[in-house]
Amino acid sequence: MDPLIEPIRAASRQLVRELGFLRPGLAGTELPPSAVHALIELGQSEGLTANRLGTLLGLEKSSVSRMLRKLVEAGLVAETPDPGDARAKFLAVTPDGAARLEAIHGFARRQVGAALARLPEGAGATVHRGLSDYAEALGAHRHQPAPVEIRPGWQPGLLARMLSLQAGFYARHHGFGAAFESTVGRGMADFCGRLGSAKSQLWGAWQPGQPEALGGIAIDGEDLGEGRAHLRWFILQEGGRGAGTGQRLLAEALAFVDAQGFSETRLWTLRGLEAARRLYEAAGFSLAEEFQGDQWGRMVTEQVWVRTGAPG
Repeated sequence: MDPLIEPIRAASRQLVRELGFLRPGLAGTELPPSAVHALIELGQSEGLTANRLGTLLGLEKSSVSRMLRKLVEAGLVAETPDPGDARAKFLAVTPDGAARLEAIHGFARRQVGAALARLPEGAGATVHRGLSDYAEALGAHRHQPAPVEIRPGWQPGLLARMLSLQAGFYARHHGFGAAFESTVGRGMADFCGRLGSAKSQLWGAWQPGQPEALGGIAIDGEDLGEGRAHLRWFILQEGGRGAGTGQRLLAEALAFVDAQGFSETRLWTLRGLEAARRLYEAAGFSLAEEFQGDQWGRMVTEQVWVRTGAPG
């Protein structure tokens, strides 16, 4: 073991105590550390969303949601809908939030200035360089992506997990209810009888050691007729997006389609799912049809995307 590990741990614990992270409020406020850091990040950046803020702070989505709700209720943060994506909201500090943020900066500057005044001349630059290098090294370790495994074929609980993710996502973002969940569930039940066929396959994505799948995708090669594949139930949990897992799942599914010689692949989706749309376009799909429908309990704009053969 490196002999510096324990001394650095001890210094880190003392730093946490001296900066006040163990006290109820931080930086002279009644706010918890996560809220103080959220205000600082929002004050430095324009157009942050809750997802992006969570990534910057290293917090889970549920923790960010609770913290933001309290900041909005306190009048320190305001939310503005993203005109390009109804599911997202831009965050910004309010005038009261800006005043609170200025007080936080003043407290912190006085605290750091007092400590620097006690150091020998020139030592401040050494402290800055060492802290910066150490923080970047810790961050590089934290952001190292966990390996995701793509498994083909039926796995215990995979279809149930995909149904749960589908039902939860479309309830939160589109207001779908029992009609949607029951229809998707019936489709999955029918599909199970075709999984033994060479024309149909299912893939799931897992992080090692995690019991539940991050999501999955299916190719149904028999419900649309000869020569046409149906791409179905493509879903990832919201915290698992943006790391390339969806692209890998889609690539596995389309490699299967091409190996089986399907002349066409179709999928049905809704207008406004921009991240998915970009994946489909990159994989060679084109928008073939758009229409209004209410089969899911409310009127929405549905889309049909088509990929013909294997892209050249």
